[in-house]
Amino acid sequence: MAPGPSPEPAYAPADRAALLEVAVASVEHGLQTGAPLSVDLQRYAPPLRETRASFVTLRIGEALRGCTGCLEAERPLVADVARNAYRSAFGDPRFPPLSEEELARLRFAVSVLSPLEPLPADSRAELLAKLRPGIDGLVLREGRSGATFLPAVWESLPDPARFLAELCRKAGLPPDHWSPRIAFERYAALEIC
Repeated sequence: MAPGPSPEPAYAPADRAALLEVAVASVEHGLQTGAPLSVDLQRYAPPLRETRASFVTLRIGEALRGCTGCLEAERPLVADVARNAYRSAFGDPRFPPLSEEELARLRFAVSVLSPLEPLPADSRAELLAKLRPGIDGLVLREGRSGATFLPAVWESLPDPARFLAELCRKAGLPPDHWSPRIAFERYAALEIC
């Protein structure tokens, strides 16, 4: 198995807490104003101002309530978290916009992603052998189809074959799909909850 990407850098406890606070504040701000929170970057530690990609996952109990993010770094991490928290609450097409009554029951998780790394494979068996269960996030792309699973998805889909089948399904492809045009990338994620 190849070493694969790492979610470094690590974040100090205060930085982790700040990212969760920004996610919560952005959802609260969204409920009040209909817009994501605008963050003052100078209020945050240098690691939180670095350009990084993130996802924000919202749950009520064990049920998913929203999850959106960016696979590639486009903005300072703290601003990316504010944007993605808002989008998870109000813009995930799988769910209606969050209601004020749901806010108190929400659980937040912020995933900070490593850069994407190509994961070439000539066959489904080769890809499955390269996957690191519990570690790899996986991106599938083929033509207009695409999907990703964060590393946290391994908790509910621990079998690599099933993980891949469900990712294909999420991309709108048959669960056993394979073609010469299919491409994969992997990434690691530091999950903060």
